[in-house]
Amino acid sequence: MPEAAVSPAVHEDEAALATPFVKCLVRLIRAQESYGSWEGKSDATLLADFIVTKEQRRALPTIGDPDPAVLCRLDMFYTAVGLAIEERCGPVTSPMMEMKPMGASDDCFSRPGGWSLCRDIHRFGFETFRKLAEAGTKLVDDATAAIEAYPDVTRA
Repeated sequence: MPEAAVSPAVHEDEAALATPFVKCLVRLIRAQESYGSWEGKSDATLLADFIVTKEQRRALPTIGDPDPAVLCRLDMFYTAVGLAIEERCGPVTSPMMEMKPMGASDDCFSRPGGWSLCRDIHRFGFETFRKLAEAGTKLVDDATAAIEAYPDVTRA
């Protein structure tokens, strides 16, 4: 019996889920769950909220306040970046941001040169697992390169 044809997207998702950054993100998500309700769920299921398709993104308003679930995902993503940096090269790192659901967007607009990220933070997500993996890996790679280029600053 011939094997069923598997689409390239499935292989792409499997490769993305196997990257060190995504593995780190999954470990972080599993570590924060304390009731056992996620036990036995696949990594793809746990990361499903990080995927926001173009259609889903279009359905959301251009400007809006993020809900707590979005802020939690944003925090988990950048915390995983910090953990992956720590795993790769040693120094303890953590994100230096704090956003609150009420007025987060207003704060960012009131500052000259405020983050453009804040305008549509409520749309935070990636089109595919591959794009999630690429974004996290790029941040980790860039930070690691900076740490290796300036080791004295890292130890200060």
